[in-house]
This record gives sequence, C-alpha cells and structure tokens, in this order.
Amino acid sequence: MRSDAVKTGTAQAPHRSLFNALGYTEEERRRPLIGIVCSYNEIVPGHMNLDKIAEAVKMGVAMAGGTPIMFPAIAVCDGIAMGHVGMKYSLVTRDLIADSTECMALAHGFDGLVCIPNCDKNVPGLLMAAARVNIPTIFVSGGPMMAGRVHGQKKSLSSMFEAVGSVAAGTMTMEELCEYEEKVCPTCGSCSGMYTANSMNCLTEAIGMGLKGNGTVPAVYSERIRLAKHAGMKIMELVEKDIKPRDIMTEEAFLNALTVDMALGCSTNSMLHLPAIAREAGVDLNLDIANELSAKTPNLCHLAPAGPTYMEDLNEAGGVYA
Repeated sequence: MRSDAVKTGTAQAPHRSLFNALGYTEEERRRPLIGIVCSYNEIVPGHMNLDKIAEAVKMGVAMAGGTPIMFPAIAVCDGIAMGHVGMKYSLVTRDLIADSTECMALAHGFDGLVCIPNCDKNVPGLLMAAARVNIPTIFVSGGPMMAGRVHGQKKSLSSMFEAVGSVAAGTMTMEELCEYEEKVCPTCGSCSGMYTANSMNCLTEAIGMGLKGNGTVPAVYSERIRLAKHAGMKIMELVEKDIKPRDIMTEEAFLNALTVDMALGCSTNSMLHLPAIAREAGVDLNLDIANELSAKTPNLCHLAPAGPTYMEDLNEAGGVYA
C-alpha cells in the first residue's frame, strides 16, 4: 500500500506514534488510508451540507474495509464574491485548491481519495488535483439546490439579477424584490440552474470520476446520502484494482464530456476548466475541438438561465446517463 510509507517498518515508529495521538488503532492502520477531501464551510450554500455527505462517505469507506481520514479544501461562493473586490479571488482558488490537495495527499501517503466539492472553482480544482496526484480517486458532489418558486413559477439565482434590473427600470417594486430574495434560493446546494457548478458536477459524471447521479440528484434528497455511501464503498474497489484518475480521464473521456457539455448546454466556463483539467491528465484540449463537437451535437436541454427548466427536472428525466 502507498500508505506503508507512513505506517509500516521500524523507521516509521515515530509516524505510528502520531497516528496513536490521533486515536487511530492498529486495526485502522492496517487498512488502506483514504483521504476524504471535504469542502464543507458555512459561507457557500452549496457546501453547508457537505459535512453530512462526508459522514456518509466515511461510513461507506469503513463498511468496505478502509480507514477514512478527512481534511479540508477551501471554496468561494461566486455569487457572494460578485460585484466587489472578492471577484478577484474566485478563479485563483482553483489552483490553490489543486495545490493544497496535492500537498495533503502526497505528504500523508494516502492510498486513495474521495473528493467532496460542489461549486464553481472548487470542482475543477479538485479534478486538477486528482489528475496531478494520480492515486485512486472518486468524486461525490453536494448536489444542486431546488428551484425557488415565486407566484407559482420556478426561479433561480439569475432571476435575482433580473429582478434587480427590473427595480432599476421601475417595473418591479422593492416589496416584490424582497419576496424574490426570500424565495429564489430555498435550499442548500449549488444554484439550481445549469451554471458553472452544476455543469462541472455533471461533467465529472460524464468523464467517469463520479457515480451515476453525481451531477443531478438534489442536495436535499436522501438519495444524495446513499450516493455518498456508495462512493465511499467504490473507492475501495478502485484502490484494490489500482485504477487511477489518468486511467479514467483519457482523451476519449474528455471528448465525451465535451459532447455532454454541448448536449446539456453547460456553462461557457467549462471551456475555462476542462482544458486545465485535461492538461493535468496529459491530454490536449482546445477551442477547435469544442467547435467541432458543437457543430455535430444537438443541444437537448434549455436549463436555467437559458430556459424554464432546472436541475431537478434534468434529474427526473434521467440525468446525465439519460
């Protein structure tokens, strides 16, 4: 096992003493050590439920014979960061996340990783880290937010920006704007339309790094907890078979992901992130390839903000697999 470097042999006695300090038993040390990279925080709506996801993942890992060990990854909410100096900090977190995850994974000799992201730069940052570190890894996201409802109509975060414009134009009152504020983002989860976060979570599934439903099962569904447990169990199979991210994230997988991107009408930011992830995996992606695939791939969905349907509707229609 890779983790033998930190737990086996006479020279590793000091290492074992530190595991003892953490409360780990000899039985736990004998098992594969699985890093659970959890992006839980209390400032990003898509991440406020990730502590529950992490606990489910840890249970799945333990059930399948591994020792789960959690460590954090940062995440910025692009919505809260918008319109002030915070905008300058969002994109750079992608590389900070990749770098810090690489540091943690390699410094501690993990045998495998389960990555638990959910938002715009957080998902690609962890995918970049997975490709770079190249030890068995699986992803399970926190899931999308349910759509809000105002006057019987489904709404999402983009509706808020439109509402602000309507107030400025004099076609909406401040009272109506307050009603939108209270109802448009009703649950935890990544914002309910096909914005960057949900795009990247769907493409994680399409590229083969997440299980069926990773991109579309709503954050508040119990099915999301079951999915997390299955991801925890699945990482043990990947470790046993030594299936690594670059075995999965091949050129064909990236082309498949780009095709799904065009079919679902994903965020244009996917062309900011997919080439960066591909580079870490040793695959060359460029805009010409994207244009070629776009020319021959029908756009099957008009998900918000492009249309009146939402991630929950895509999930009910069968999700990425459909």
